[in-house]
Amino acid sequence: MVVGIEKAVSAKKTPTAVSFDCVINLARGDPTMYQPYWRRMGDKRLHRVVGNAVVDDDRYVIVGTGSTQLFQAVLYALSSPHNPDTEPLSVVAAAPFYSNVFALMELVPFFRDIRKRLHYGVVSNETMEQTFVSRGDGVFSGLYKWAGDAYTFDRDGAYVEFVTSPNNPDGTIREAVVNREGGKLVHDLAYYWPQYTPITGKANNDIMLFTFSKATGHAGSRIGWAIVKDKEVATKMVKYMELSSIGVSKESQLRAAKILDVIAEDCSISSPDKEENFFKYGHHLMSERWEKLREVVKRNGVFSLPKYPRDFCNFKGKETDSIPAFAWLKTKDGLNCDNLLREHKIVTRGGTNFGVDSDYTRVSMLSLDDEFNLFLERLAAIKGTINGN
Repeated sequence: MVVGIEKAVSAKKTPTAVSFDCVINLARGDPTMYQPYWRRMGDKRLHRVVGNAVVDDDRYVIVGTGSTQLFQAVLYALSSPHNPDTEPLSVVAAAPFYSNVFALMELVPFFRDIRKRLHYGVVSNETMEQTFVSRGDGVFSGLYKWAGDAYTFDRDGAYVEFVTSPNNPDGTIREAVVNREGGKLVHDLAYYWPQYTPITGKANNDIMLFTFSKATGHAGSRIGWAIVKDKEVATKMVKYMELSSIGVSKESQLRAAKILDVIAEDCSISSPDKEENFFKYGHHLMSERWEKLREVVKRNGVFSLPKYPRDFCNFKGKETDSIPAFAWLKTKDGLNCDNLLREHKIVTRGGTNFGVDSDYTRVSMLSLDDEFNLFLERLAAIKGTINGN
């Protein structure tokens, strides 16, 4: 998985010899001598084993510091050709949508004058890079802006639509909504793994985002990766990450590559005495939790949960249920769901954070066993409180 550190790198082997008269940059001290070894690790192997994404040799894998940096890198790459004299590039997603990344677009200012001067050749790329680094935040929010719900988006011109599937927060399978000329799609497939949803085919989109934390639970490593078809987009994404964080932690990449390789190897081995692999273990655990939660919700009568269709999973070779990483909980009486749960010492993320009403809230299904069981106990007790009032 360790590719794209100084340039977007295809999995296809390319000549590495330098030309006789080239400039040799030995100023950085970046230990790139180890890259050939780590490229042989499981960067694309797990996708091939699971079958959830096309990872042919003509694709570029770009590694980032978690999903947030990848989101910003993609937006920079797609919006950087945009004329700064025009309106910033519109960014949309269908509600309910994941809230954190889009909030960043509204909160971080950008000196648009610098971008215009670069566009018209008044300043050099080197000056732009110095300005970028000195700002510290590295977010080109003047190039793009959050334009809200894709279902209500009606502006003309270029736009980027983020398609999260399975969706965060409600777990539904999504497709593009706007479907107009001038649009570009980014598919966030962080939860397209067999412990959460049936793998119905290999995703084959122009830009696909994945994150180590959702695939394996190793959130502390802060590693995500994008699979990109277009070389120019991939190169711009890498440039963004070089300037915003001077690359990606080598230790985190090393750890992630090894863990992904171990999981891929485990999934490739089959024998009568073998314990269930990581994804089967995860699916079994998630199934148990969802069954318990649905039983509590059914008994207390205060809340409701979405129903998800079964589908054939190519990875497991049978029909399986969708069991999302989050429960999209709704109160039946229109009460503020997040506030109601907080009264019982259950902290969730309310629906207004995702562009919908407050009677919805997002509940993580990924906590430790003790926390999850305590959550079920407190949720079950809410029935008496509501009826008593």
